[in-house]
Amino acid sequence: MSTLYMMMAITKRSIQNRLKELYKRNGLEVTFMTLARGTASNEILDCFGLEATEKLIRFSVVTDRMWRNVKADLEQQIRIDVPGTGIAFVVPLSSIGGRNVLEFLTDGQAFEKEEESVMKNTVYELIVVISNYGHMEEIMEAAREKGAGGGTVIHAKGTGMEKAEKFLGVSIVDEKEIAFIVAKAADKNAIMKSIMDKAGLGSPARAVVFSMPVTDTAGLRLQEVQ
Repeated sequence: MSTLYMMMAITKRSIQNRLKELYKRNGLEVTFMTLARGTASNEILDCFGLEATEKLIRFSVVTDRMWRNVKADLEQQIRIDVPGTGIAFVVPLSSIGGRNVLEFLTDGQAFEKEEESVMKNTVYELIVVISNYGHMEEIMEAAREKGAGGGTVIHAKGTGMEKAEKFLGVSIVDEKEIAFIVAKAADKNAIMKSIMDKAGLGSPARAVVFSMPVTDTAGLRLQEVQ
């Protein structure tokens, strides 16, 4: 059996080309990127002789084997463990919206589906929706119809999007929006299905959707008492 993870790598923008080549050598080409800025204090920056840096965040879906290989290369070739270079981590996925989307996101990685997520009995899940730019209103409307309270949206750019035609039967653009929706686990399947039905691959939004278990929350008290 294999486990699927969302891998996030947060690095200096200055090494983005090296990171892209590292991913490519490992066969990891379908990724989603967004920009960010580091928040280390001046005291910490001074301590390490660093300057405030602009960051790049890469999201990728990986198997446990892919994670081991990429992690080793990040440590050996990028020296990601050197202060100020970056950080990478993985979060287990609990579900993906459709077999074709699974094949697109894993892009040839050897994967044998587990019967159930390794994290059970979670009250909430984080639903992640990746869509073509400009369709978030219809996506959030579909989510709210099935009990979602709201979401947070970031702008991103996809790489390896030409592979979508092979796996999904459609072409999709590089410019993306990513929505993060925390919802009750009991509502997750209905929310994901609503999004896929109304803004999925057969629509201009071309949305793909997957979820991750949430082990604890704060700030959702009103939902908890409903």
